Amino acid sequence: MSKNPYDLRAGLLNQAQTILDHAYHCRIDALQRQIELNILDPKTVTWPEPPNTLDIITEAEQLYKFVQTK
Repeated sequence: MSKNPYDLRAGLLNQAQTILDHAYHCRIDALQRQIELNILDPKTVTWPEPPNTLDIITEAEQLYKFVQTK
């Protein structure tokens, strides 16, 4: 049974959010590890912003373009 367009879009948004959340947490973990190893000074670290709605939609659009190519 094929999914309707709303289910497909919801799935792509979910996948995009998962991808961006994972990348965000990897960046946070890497910075924390560098602080623990005294490579970075915690007072000067620029922490990344979490993904916002526009980031998620943009990522979902990229995923959709990939799906549409043959």
